[in-house]
Amino acid sequence: MEKLKILEQLDRIERLVRTNKNVLNFEEACDYTGISRSYLYKLTARGEIPFSKPMGKMIFFSKEKLDEWLLSHQRKSSDNLKAEAINYTFKNKKRFW
Repeated sequence: MEKLKILEQLDRIERLVRTNKNVLNFEEACDYTGISRSYLYKLTARGEIPFSKPMGKMIFFSKEKLDEWLLSHQRKSSDNLKAEAINYTFKNKKRFW
Protein backbone atom coordinates (compact mmCIF):
# COMPACT_ATOMS: atom_id res chain seq x y z
CA MET A 1 0.00 0.00 0.00
CA GLU A 2 2.80 2.41 0.89
CA LYS A 3 4.62 1.64 -2.37
CA LEU A 4 1.48 2.46 -4.32
CA LYS A 5 1.20 5.88 -2.62
CA ILE A 6 4.85 6.62 -3.35
CA LEU A 7 4.45 5.63 -7.01
CA GLU A 8 1.36 7.85 -7.34
CA GLN A 9 3.22 10.79 -5.81
CA LEU A 10 6.18 10.21 -8.13
CA ASP A 11 3.83 10.13 -11.09
CA ARG A 12 2.28 13.45 -10.02
CA ILE A 13 5.71 15.02 -9.53
CA GLU A 14 6.84 13.77 -12.94
CA ARG A 15 3.77 15.29 -14.58
CA LEU A 16 4.38 18.61 -12.85
CA VAL A 17 8.00 18.67 -14.00
CA ARG A 18 6.98 17.87 -17.57
CA THR A 19 4.38 20.63 -17.64
CA ASN A 20 6.94 23.17 -16.47
CA LYS A 21 7.99 23.56 -20.12
CA ASN A 22 6.64 26.23 -22.49
CA VAL A 23 5.99 23.85 -25.39
CA LEU A 24 4.16 20.60 -24.73
CA ASN A 25 3.77 17.50 -26.85
CA PHE A 26 0.42 15.76 -27.18
CA GLU A 27 0.76 13.55 -24.10
CA GLU A 28 2.01 16.43 -21.95
CA ALA A 29 -0.90 18.60 -23.12
CA CYS A 30 -3.33 15.85 -22.08
CA ASP A 31 -1.74 15.69 -18.63
CA TYR A 32 -1.58 19.48 -18.29
CA THR A 33 -5.18 20.16 -19.30
CA GLY A 34 -6.77 17.00 -17.94
CA ILE A 35 -8.37 16.41 -21.34
CA SER A 36 -8.54 12.82 -22.57
CA ARG A 37 -6.52 11.79 -25.62
CA SER A 38 -9.58 11.16 -27.77
CA TYR A 39 -11.18 14.50 -26.92
CA LEU A 40 -7.93 16.39 -27.53
CA TYR A 41 -7.67 14.70 -30.94
CA LYS A 42 -11.22 15.84 -31.72
CA LEU A 43 -10.44 19.41 -30.65
CA THR A 44 -7.34 19.54 -32.86
CA ALA A 45 -9.15 17.95 -35.82
CA ARG A 46 -11.92 20.56 -35.55
CA GLY A 47 -9.40 23.38 -35.08
CA GLU A 48 -11.02 24.36 -31.78
CA ILE A 49 -7.81 24.42 -29.78
CA PRO A 50 -4.56 26.21 -30.68
CA PHE A 51 -1.79 23.82 -31.71
CA SER A 52 1.21 23.58 -33.98
CA LYS A 53 2.18 20.82 -36.40
CA PRO A 54 5.62 21.85 -37.69
CA MET A 55 6.66 18.56 -39.30
CA GLY A 56 3.24 17.47 -40.43
CA LYS A 57 2.96 14.61 -37.96
CA MET A 58 3.72 15.57 -34.38
CA ILE A 59 1.43 18.01 -32.58
CA PHE A 60 2.73 20.61 -30.14
CA PHE A 61 0.96 23.05 -27.87
CA SER A 62 2.05 26.37 -26.42
CA LYS A 63 1.42 26.27 -22.69
CA GLU A 64 0.53 29.98 -22.73
CA LYS A 65 -2.03 29.51 -25.52
CA LEU A 66 -3.47 26.48 -23.77
CA ASP A 67 -3.93 28.58 -20.63
CA GLU A 68 -5.71 31.28 -22.63
CA TRP A 69 -7.92 28.69 -24.32
CA LEU A 70 -8.75 26.98 -21.02
CA LEU A 71 -9.76 30.30 -19.46
CA SER A 72 -11.77 31.57 -22.43
CA HIS A 73 -15.55 31.72 -22.20
CA GLN A 74 -15.55 32.42 -18.51
CA ARG A 75 -18.86 32.23 -16.71
CA LYS A 76 -19.89 34.99 -14.34
CA SER A 77 -21.04 34.23 -10.84
CA SER A 78 -24.67 34.86 -9.92
CA ASP A 79 -23.54 37.77 -7.72
CA ASN A 80 -21.74 39.38 -10.67
CA LEU A 81 -24.79 38.90 -12.89
CA LYS A 82 -27.08 40.47 -10.29
CA ALA A 83 -24.76 43.45 -9.87
CA GLU A 84 -24.58 43.97 -13.63
CA ALA A 85 -28.36 43.74 -13.92
CA ILE A 86 -28.82 46.36 -11.19
CA ASN A 87 -26.25 48.68 -12.78
CA TYR A 88 -27.86 48.26 -16.19
CA THR A 89 -31.30 48.98 -14.77
CA PHE A 90 -30.17 52.17 -13.06
CA LYS A 91 -28.20 53.40 -16.07
CA ASN A 92 -31.02 52.74 -18.53
CA LYS A 93 -33.91 53.79 -16.30
CA LYS A 94 -36.26 56.14 -18.10
CA ARG A 95 -37.52 58.96 -16.01
CA PHE A 96 -41.24 59.54 -16.01
CA TRP A 97 -42.12 62.96 -14.58
